[in-house]
Amino acid sequence: MTEERVAHAASIEDAARLLQDGIIQSLSGLSKIESDIVLLVRKTVSDTLHTGGSAAGELVKVVHHVVMGTIGAVEQAGTGLTMSVKSVAKGIVMGVHDVGDDVVLASAEILRSVVNHAGAVGADIGAMAKRAVDGVIEATAEIGGDVGKVGKRAIAGAIDEAGNISKMAVATVTEVLNGVAGSIRQIRQTAVRLPVKPVAAANHRARSAKKPQVRGSGKAL
Repeated sequence: MTEERVAHAASIEDAARLLQDGIIQSLSGLSKIESDIVLLVRKTVSDTLHTGGSAAGELVKVVHHVVMGTIGAVEQAGTGLTMSVKSVAKGIVMGVHDVGDDVVLASAEILRSVVNHAGAVGADIGAMAKRAVDGVIEATAEIGGDVGKVGKRAIAGAIDEAGNISKMAVATVTEVLNGVAGSIRQIRQTAVRLPVKPVAAANHRARSAKKPQVRGSGKAL
């Protein structure tokens, strides 16, 4: 191989390495932004609900205001709207959970607000709804909630709100979220099949060992 070819190969490797480093840094930056959004939204929701009370009407009002306010800020900042909506949804669910409020109701209202806003600004309704449901499910799993119940209500809220936009919007949201519904079923099945924890199994064996054995006479050994 000539010196020119060697130099060319080296420059390609350097370029590829620089590209890889750049992508890693960019993704790390995006992760940081998303984490910050989750934390900020979570604190805002929990503080607001703690101050204003936990009536159903108040919860719905807080959810809608936070979704609209946060998404509006994201749009002004130029951050990817579709990507950020997942963090917004996740933060709301966690904030609602922090004050012991109704996460199931909140999940439906989150999707209603997201679909409504997406339709108003001409955004991709299906993509926005999917990212929001992903955020709701991720948060619910982290707080140990009922993923199936919360996910089902979130999807129902999205489809119901899409009906206020158009039949096409309903078809789009339904088609996109069908895959999410399948994932939720898999999550629930996995949860049911989880093996008994070693500690629990050991305790069960210990209790069984302490039980007196009974013979045909009915008397314990």
